Amino acid sequence: MEYGAIDLHTKESEIRIVTADGAVVLHRRVATRREALMAVFNGRPRMRILLESGGESEWVAQHLEAMGHDVVVADPNYAPMYVQRTRRIKTDRRDVTALAEANRLGIYRAAHRVSAGQRAVRRQLQVRAQLVQMRTQAICLLRGQVRSEGLRLRGGRAERIVARYEALDVPAALRRVLQPAVDLLTALQPLIAAADTAAGEAAKADPVTMRLMTAPGVGPITALNFRATLDTVARFPGPGAVAAYLGLVPQEDSSGERQRKGSITKAGPAHVRAVLVQACWNIWRTPSGSATLHAWVRRLADRRGKKVAIVGLARRLARILFAMWRDDKDVHPGRVGALAVAA
Repeated sequence: MEYGAIDLHTKESEIRIVTADGAVVLHRRVATRREALMAVFNGRPRMRILLESGGESEWVAQHLEAMGHDVVVADPNYAPMYVQRTRRIKTDRRDVTALAEANRLGIYRAAHRVSAGQRAVRRQLQVRAQLVQMRTQAICLLRGQVRSEGLRLRGGRAERIVARYEALDVPAALRRVLQPAVDLLTALQPLIAAADTAAGEAAKADPVTMRLMTAPGVGPITALNFRATLDTVARFPGPGAVAAYLGLVPQEDSSGERQRKGSITKAGPAHVRAVLVQACWNIWRTPSGSATLHAWVRRLADRRGKKVAIVGLARRLARILFAMWRDDKDVHPGRVGALAVAA
């Protein structure tokens, strides 16, 4: 049996194929294109091909699988996989050589490959997030420019920002300069509204997200982000692993009797942390959603400060959402505290 390895890059990738006893069958650098990969692997006997998880890995894996090969998308953080690589000398050739040896010897850890359905949801959410970011930047521009003229753009819903701007007595010269930003905001609004509608429909079509939305402070965007990022609940052994994966656990440097804990690690997907924090601000502002969690975060804020309390609540909310998903249970506002402890 032959074993293949690919050190993937955006433009060109390094390919190496070895036999079961380590003899090199092929070592070549090719363009990272479908036709170039097909020229190397199509028609060859079925083999196991190892490649690192990255931006290009999923389409390459699917392309190779369509040719009949077994593909392993490996976790690049698994250090034993690179035991053959010299630490102080890193080249693509050395990397692919280490990957080929790891594949031949079975020294690798497979990364989770997101399902096709959740990849589509992720793309949908990424487009919406980009539109919202563009709107936020345009609003900040308007605020800053009118403030330089001694005017104030009132706070309120982003959807009404253009109307609030138009109500200001902005000098004609400045109004002409800012018109492109106003036009951008006007154009973005229906696009964001359509994205919100699509997200709401996607959330209603998925039983998991519908269940997650019964948690306090959690709407369609938070539920969809959480669902699409975790993809499947079975790959996490418990709620603590989810909190660590989302970067919501404290950094720690402890040894012997010394124990030091710092701010959260911020590992993993930042966008999920952001939407969880937003959900926690909703809990902070509206105690009717969950009096238990509202009282808990207020008590923590009295001891540690508001920002630390919100992050702590985000960690707790992530654990609650995981427990709801794992146990197939909706949340009753009166029992959410007990569920958080049980998780």
